[in-house]
Amino acid sequence: MRVLFRTNAIDDRVKKTLVETLYTQPANLAVGAATGVMASLLTASIADIPAIWHVAIALSVVAVARVVLALVLPRMVNRDSRRLELLYEVGAFTFSAQLGLLAALAVWFRVEASAQLLIVGYAIGYGAGIAARNAGRPMISIGQMVLTFFPIILALWQDGDIGRKGLAVAIVLLWLGMMSITMHVFRTLRDSIASVETSARLAEKMQHLARTDVVTGLANRAGLNHFLVEHLSRRRTAPRLAMFWMDLDKFKEVNDALGHQVGDRVLCEVAQRLRALGKAEAVIGRFGGDEFIMACDVKDRREVETIAMAVLAEMTRPIRIDDDRLEISCSIGAAILPDDGPDLESLMQGADLALYHAKVNGRNQVSFFDPSMSRDLVRRREIESELRLAIQRDELSVFFQPIVDLKTGRIRAFESLVRWFHPEKGELRPDEFIPVAEETGVIITLGNWITAQAAKAAAQWPDDVTVAVNLSPLQLKAPGAALGILSALREARLPPHRLELEITETVLLDHSKQTEDFMAELSAAGVRFALDDFGTGYSSLGYINKYPFGKIKVDRSFVSGVNVGKKSDAIIRAVSEMASTLGMQIVAEGLETVEQVNAVRAAGCTLGQGYYFSRAVPDYLASMLLAQEREKDAAPKRAVG
Repeated sequence: MRVLFRTNAIDDRVKKTLVETLYTQPANLAVGAATGVMASLLTASIADIPAIWHVAIALSVVAVARVVLALVLPRMVNRDSRRLELLYEVGAFTFSAQLGLLAALAVWFRVEASAQLLIVGYAIGYGAGIAARNAGRPMISIGQMVLTFFPIILALWQDGDIGRKGLAVAIVLLWLGMMSITMHVFRTLRDSIASVETSARLAEKMQHLARTDVVTGLANRAGLNHFLVEHLSRRRTAPRLAMFWMDLDKFKEVNDALGHQVGDRVLCEVAQRLRALGKAEAVIGRFGGDEFIMACDVKDRREVETIAMAVLAEMTRPIRIDDDRLEISCSIGAAILPDDGPDLESLMQGADLALYHAKVNGRNQVSFFDPSMSRDLVRRREIESELRLAIQRDELSVFFQPIVDLKTGRIRAFESLVRWFHPEKGELRPDEFIPVAEETGVIITLGNWITAQAAKAAAQWPDDVTVAVNLSPLQLKAPGAALGILSALREARLPPHRLELEITETVLLDHSKQTEDFMAELSAAGVRFALDDFGTGYSSLGYINKYPFGKIKVDRSFVSGVNVGKKSDAIIRAVSEMASTLGMQIVAEGLETVEQVNAVRAAGCTLGQGYYFSRAVPDYLASMLLAQEREKDAAPKRAVG
């Protein structure tokens, strides 16, 4: 009984496989049934006893029914193992009981010896056969042997003939041997199937792990590819497949400021929101880092736009992590199959390109793929490949735009601006190649080169004229950045106080110690700093108090933008008053008319920059402007003398 109990406790999947063995090779079952029908009918014909005839006919009906059911049952019950086993038991036990009864009647009525030998021999052979065939379900196999052998043993033992009693004992011993064989075969089968199932489960688990992102539980890159291919193979009538490629804006700042554990919780929250938004059949996964992909069937482009805007709205909704309230925006690129490409690869390329444009154009927006994006990408790649060589080929030049004292009209400084004169494409605008340089890291090399060139030019100017250089965030965070700038100054023999580094507000958002150390080191050496584009981003007076700024550059939008008026004038006046109190200078950018010059001067700005005074010019023209200025200053003295 303990052995039988164990059979009920085995794994369901193993049990299902063992049950299925009962229905394998129905041809063998048909041969056994035909042999049984022939043996029973021959026995009944020889004995010619009504009771034996009745049992033989009933056995024949059951035998035929078992063969038919063995062929159709697996399809009828949809491979339900419990029902399959129960129905097999009914047929097997009925047939075995009828066979045992028929053989026992033949012995009991002492029918002709040939008939007894035929039916008893068949019954013993049947018992031996099922011991192996049905060993996968030992309860069935043993039950069949009990129903077959027990009536024969009783009939033989009731007879006084010693030979018959000996046969009864022999059948009992045979029965025990068959039971032992059955259990041995069962254990072998069970262990073998269990091993296969374990291996299959392990392989399935490993495959699942290989396709699943451990942080969010979504599909990873490999899983995305697999499920997308699978999804496409199942599609038949769906007209379009939309792909949304999402990138969390400034997610790195969350990791840097709050730690990776908080970052992982943010990713999990994003994953949960995407699950809630996505359709039932949608494929959702984390492509890597802070990038997510969602793909689903859509009817038309309008539905794509609706889904995209819903995702954007959901992603911009604040996330609460413990006591922190995080506002994380999202950039989304969308592409549609087959509108934007004939296959999965082109669909992913289109969505990726659209995402790139969404990020380049300001982030926190949805961008839909357009064929022109491919042309832009080709151009950007060309720029990327040629930019590194451009410095070596002297295709780049540094131009200088004067910064003028609004009270005296004298040039106090020059801002250095890079220009690229391509031998084939002509002059390339800075807004074409500077973003590419920042994305690829070339900006570090380019920035160091600009600083060196600007320092060399400024060394030829009068001592009271400084040079300003724009500093990229990547340049600031590069190893040895401060040392590189000081080395450039020493090489050019330019005193550090004549160099002014312009930093935008966005550089200061992370409040990193690296930024503080960089500015502190250069400030201690004498290098000056200016807060550039003030008022366009995350303006904070805390920056002015915390960092060693000596100058504030008010963005041109306050001078020549669409919102110029009383409000912008009031802002300039407020900043100017604060700067005057702190001993700082205020530069108004983008001055183009005398009216603008008078307005910013009246508002309190001390310096001005723009086309009104001069465009950016080469270094020799900058020197010429300074020389002309000095000549004007000296002319009255020569006349007096």
